[in-house]
Amino acid sequence: MTALLLPLAALVGLATPAEAATSATATYTKVSDWGTGFEGKWTVKNTGTTSLSSWTVAWDFPSGTAVTSGWDADITGSGNRWTAKNKAWNGTLAPGASISFGFNGSGGGSPAGCTLNGASCDGGPGNPGDNPPSAPGTPTAGGITDTSVTLSWTAATDDKGIKNYDVLRDGAKVATVTGTTYTNTGLTAGTDYSYTVQARDTADQTGPVSGARAVRTTGGGSVPGGKVKLGYFTEWGVYDRNYHVKNVVTSGSAGKVTHINYSFGNVTGGKCAMGDSFAATDKAYTADQAVDGVADTWDQPLRGNFNQLRKLKAKYPNIKVLWSFGGWTWSGGFGQAVQNPAAFAQSCYDLVEDPRWADVFDGIDLDWEYPNACGLSCDTSGPAAFKNMMQAMRAKFGTNNLVTAAVTADASAGGKIDKVDYAGAAQYMNWFNVMTYDFFGAFSAQGPTAPHSPLTSYPGIPQAGFNSAEAIAKFKAQGVPAAKLLLGIGFYGRGWTGVTQATPGGTATGAAPGTYEPGIEDYKILKNTCPPTGTVAGTSYAKCGSNWWSYDSPATVTSKMAWANQQGLGGAFFWDFTGDTANGELVTAINSGLG
Repeated sequence: MTALLLPLAALVGLATPAEAATSATATYTKVSDWGTGFEGKWTVKNTGTTSLSSWTVAWDFPSGTAVTSGWDADITGSGNRWTAKNKAWNGTLAPGASISFGFNGSGGGSPAGCTLNGASCDGGPGNPGDNPPSAPGTPTAGGITDTSVTLSWTAATDDKGIKNYDVLRDGAKVATVTGTTYTNTGLTAGTDYSYTVQARDTADQTGPVSGARAVRTTGGGSVPGGKVKLGYFTEWGVYDRNYHVKNVVTSGSAGKVTHINYSFGNVTGGKCAMGDSFAATDKAYTADQAVDGVADTWDQPLRGNFNQLRKLKAKYPNIKVLWSFGGWTWSGGFGQAVQNPAAFAQSCYDLVEDPRWADVFDGIDLDWEYPNACGLSCDTSGPAAFKNMMQAMRAKFGTNNLVTAAVTADASAGGKIDKVDYAGAAQYMNWFNVMTYDFFGAFSAQGPTAPHSPLTSYPGIPQAGFNSAEAIAKFKAQGVPAAKLLLGIGFYGRGWTGVTQATPGGTATGAAPGTYEPGIEDYKILKNTCPPTGTVAGTSYAKCGSNWWSYDSPATVTSKMAWANQQGLGGAFFWDFTGDTANGELVTAINSGLG
């Protein structure tokens, strides 16, 4: 393509009436804008049944906007009117074929009064240049009940005015309204729906559909199949681990989980705060990296993980996403935050429900390690602090949002479970993610070796009360309903080196080498480098050379899911997606095991 410096020549004559083609269209796109100038593109399409032998596109620019160079057409200007005529080699268009030509311009105006071979550029009988309306804003959902939902959206724009909007449910039109709100009634309880909106202008032209809003009506069971199947998606996994939202789809996991916890937001200064804003909202994805195969543009309002999660929910409307705050590193801020639970809840609500990404999230998860106890730092907020925090969260987030928390599994006498009023908090919460993993590991460098996620106790276990069964039993004894307890699965192993004993209980000299951290390795690596040689307390273990590892395999996950069902638990969750195989072996085991 050769750029042409355009002479301000006389207007080229339009096609004769015999050449006018109402069966062809010309569509304008602004490709880029750098402030003082821009790149524009016109696309001419033959929508008729016979060949088009030539084309001439003409349009007006407002004063101060002009074409400065162009390609693939002969473009001339006279005053504010600009005309582009086909080259000798691209004038003929077969039925259904299209051709594009481009130009650089100065100023910031938009074209108007477009004609194609003397007729309307939209191919219809209306006024020349009557462009279709823009897409309305992605609808938001409120007032969700068992049988209804109220939708609202920002208005579309059109050069001639908007007449009304078509509301589409799962791709089919359910209503036409003149305003920007609609209440859809007669729905089924506990059912997933996907809504989009399409504008119609005064000439009855429809524009592109809006983004999709996934909605699940209340009632009918809390989740599909009645069990929660939740995975943590780590914000930082997009870097060294090269794990992106699209991997949830390509692994086959998207159709097997019901919820995703996006981790982590920070807790600092008494408020919820962003973690890594670049990964969350700014990182640009190319078409091959994106969930829907559409690349991010430089000027779109939201990119990064949040936008990819939005696209994931459009494809899988059953998936709910919660924003998880805290975690091991950022739990130190909870002590200050719970001194004013209402203000803390307000800050979290304002961040989670920010209009730029409110449709991405369906609630909040709080990962406080640990209230009234010690983790990376120690807290002395008292046994009621956690309940007060969850009560404030529910009051602020309301009944239509999920409010959950990741909690300790330390069931030892006087341990972390005993230090908090979890039963008092349960009335305000949808469920607890009980972290039934990391009981043992190379943080005790000399051993003894032990499974880091034992389902039950066993002779020689290093610490009484450090197993899943006793943790679940203690929560139940406190008064937490079984249906609000999720069993935790680690998608990784913990290991020691310098080990001579194949069975649990051996001594060690330190942490086994790991890809990202000593003493820790992903399941997807261990299944090949150190396959299981035995099972103890419902968890696999293996000795390879002088290294000793424990981790869950598809077989042990399946048995743990059967146990969770027997206990009447609400489901299971896992940390985290990045540890699984490329085809989602462990997610598949959770899904099939829970039923």
